[in-house]
Amino acid sequence: MAEDDEDWFEQAFDDEAEESADHSGDSPADADDDPPTEADADEPSADADDEAVETDTADVDDAPDDSDTDEAEDTADESVDPTDALDLGDEPAPDAAESESGGDDSDDFADAFGGGEPGGGDDLFEDDFADAFGGGGAPGGGDETFGFDIDGDAGAGAPGGFEEDEEYDSDIPRIDIGIDGLDEMIQGGVPERSLMVAVGEAGTGKTTFGLQFLYEAVQNGDRAVFITLEESRERVIKSAVDKGWEFDRHTEAGDLAVIDIDPIEMANSLTSIRNELPRLVEEFGASRLVLDSVSLLEMMYDDQSKRRTEIYDFTKSLKEAGVTTMLTSEASEDNPFASRYGIIEYLTDAVVVLRYIRPEDFRETRLAVEIQKIRDANHSRETKPYEITHQGISVYRQANIF
Repeated sequence: MAEDDEDWFEQAFDDEAEESADHSGDSPADADDDPPTEADADEPSADADDEAVETDTADVDDAPDDSDTDEAEDTADESVDPTDALDLGDEPAPDAAESESGGDDSDDFADAFGGGEPGGGDDLFEDDFADAFGGGGAPGGGDETFGFDIDGDAGAGAPGGFEEDEEYDSDIPRIDIGIDGLDEMIQGGVPERSLMVAVGEAGTGKTTFGLQFLYEAVQNGDRAVFITLEESRERVIKSAVDKGWEFDRHTEAGDLAVIDIDPIEMANSLTSIRNELPRLVEEFGASRLVLDSVSLLEMMYDDQSKRRTEIYDFTKSLKEAGVTTMLTSEASEDNPFASRYGIIEYLTDAVVVLRYIRPEDFRETRLAVEIQKIRDANHSRETKPYEITHQGISVYRQANIF
């Protein structure tokens, strides 16, 4: 990954911070604090060699009699070894590319997720994974329940689960979203550091939802970040000011960062962004973050497998950032209750659906909101009407859809 890809994203954060902030001049240097060592660069190759040896040994029927590595390399250009189809050599290629670029992406990725090698080797399967299915001291020894708590939480609002107005018993700190009526539908508030998504069709107020979510934070003296892939920075601030939310004053004071990014540029630099985002958010001191919208980022990947992998890794980096995050997503053309690509709702902790209700007489199109899920929180399963006014979104908790 080119160094410029990291600098422009860091600079976008730095431009929003207070001029007197100590970190404003330090961010660019931080990306080079931990250069990769020669030992780090060699480890993936060693792992790949072990996998190749295991594969060649396992498939003795197809492998040639003489398995000497040097002879295999000498004949590689003349013929194709039948065992090449089983050679698990897909991983070393990206590592080689990273090695040529300095290996920064690999090192930063490990740092963002707490360090250590992904997968953990054989011990993970033999110990942690086996314990999860073998009991490991779990109630009942694990033989009958396979490590799952059959009598435990079936999910907030699930049949046989929580009753209305009963708050979830948890030590996790809670926060309000900042939308009247919707907060009342969530008994006790959303757990801090949750990753949420608002799914809706065009015109249902997804961007307004995100702006209102951030304004709740800055009103309470916290810092927040708004990343837009759809609008310009000036347009976002103006839209908020028109609703009476002083985004202009908060951006000047350094409490709020509004960053506009081209979705193509973000997709091309996503590895760098997800590596640097946790550090930048921590340095800025943000408690909430909004990305509007994740659908535009998903559209940048034609291959479905690539799309799933990139979005999965990106959402993990958001959770690693330690902030409460709200994503917005376009609804599927065929199903207003699902996101455009059907991925993001499975990667998030909470899903709010904004949709249209069109009566048979076509007299008036109404807006309705419902909460599909919130992990570790009780919530109403009802569908409630809402309006988008010059003061934002208001949910009519006591009203019903007819």
